[in-house]
Amino acid sequence: MRTTSGRRTALATTALAAALALTACGGGTADTSGASAAPAAPAAPAGGPLDLAGVCPATVVMQQDWQPEAEHGAMYSLVGADRTIDAAAKSVTGSLVAQGVDTGVDIEVRPGGPNVGFQPVPALMYLDDSIVLGAVNTDEAISAAASQPTVAVTSQMTISPQILMWDPATYPGKSTIRDIAATGAPVVTSGDVIPALLESQGIITPAQSDTSYDGTPARFVSDPKILQQGFATAEPYIYQNEIAQWRKPVGSEKLADVGYSIYPEPLAVRADKLDALRPCLQKLVPIMQQAQIDYLTNPAPTNQLIVDLVNAYQTGWTYSAGVADFSAKAQVEQGFVTNDPASGVFGRLDPTRMQQIVSTFGPILQHNGTITAVPDPTSLYTNEFIDPDVTMKMG
Repeated sequence: MRTTSGRRTALATTALAAALALTACGGGTADTSGASAAPAAPAAPAGGPLDLAGVCPATVVMQQDWQPEAEHGAMYSLVGADRTIDAAAKSVTGSLVAQGVDTGVDIEVRPGGPNVGFQPVPALMYLDDSIVLGAVNTDEAISAAASQPTVAVTSQMTISPQILMWDPATYPGKSTIRDIAATGAPVVTSGDVIPALLESQGIITPAQSDTSYDGTPARFVSDPKILQQGFATAEPYIYQNEIAQWRKPVGSEKLADVGYSIYPEPLAVRADKLDALRPCLQKLVPIMQQAQIDYLTNPAPTNQLIVDLVNAYQTGWTYSAGVADFSAKAQVEQGFVTNDPASGVFGRLDPTRMQQIVSTFGPILQHNGTITAVPDPTSLYTNEFIDPDVTMKMG
């Protein structure tokens, strides 16, 4: 089962889908016959920064860690209008179109979670060496460092959108995780990393930890005294608009406010392929930096593709246009996607923060038996390919 750094747990796939099926957008099929009728993008100038032909693989395979959703918008935004959706293989392929031009290679985006038997992204990357970039949470990279090492090459989301949520009516006047945890409220999560972090900070006691969260709203609806994990980019909208048994606001606080400092889903390569991919990454990483910014500037077309993919894949997961729109706005408005605070460069990984992440989560993962040795933080990332001129325009 995935750690809590992932988007959802294995059980959440069918259980949450069943709970949302009453209200979220329904299923359906997508056109898998081939190219769309939209006009082709013009070719990138030969040899220019957007020309990937000859330096990148003919098909740049990108692996996500969960079902298609707006948090993965940068990857999906690069799939050209000539795309083909393979509902059986659970993938979408098309020309890799960046900043309005065809880069000369194709892109294939693969979802994770139930589509790959809930295997972690590093494991998938070592099983299939056609994968160029994988979305690997920093704590997952620490966990896999000994046997399946990956190197993050750019951040896409700066701050984790994971939250703990609660019922405001049950806890009037309380606005923080710490305040509500002080009442003795159970903390319901799908894994032991979050409670271990909170215990290490004295926010909860071991008795408050409940790792039975299955991704459904049933427990929260029936027992609103609990603190429950979720995502600021999804659950607040879903509970207020798509859970018929709730349909009211929830209270929440970002786990990042209480030490959950990981980089969520930075893009990584296999450590043993870094040298071979270097010519490609010199052009591809700046494209990925800009792709996230461009997606959030105009998310609607990509969000429609994401919803279409969910409907085509038919895994039981549901994802509405309303959630996608809410997520894209929340990513910006709540500061989950922002420039690196240390440098002002979008997509850069801060060395001081990486050291702090390893110092925090290495011992936790060591204590729970996931790892035997804490890796060197510098082995987990590189800023070599970052374009320092790529920045988000704030405000």
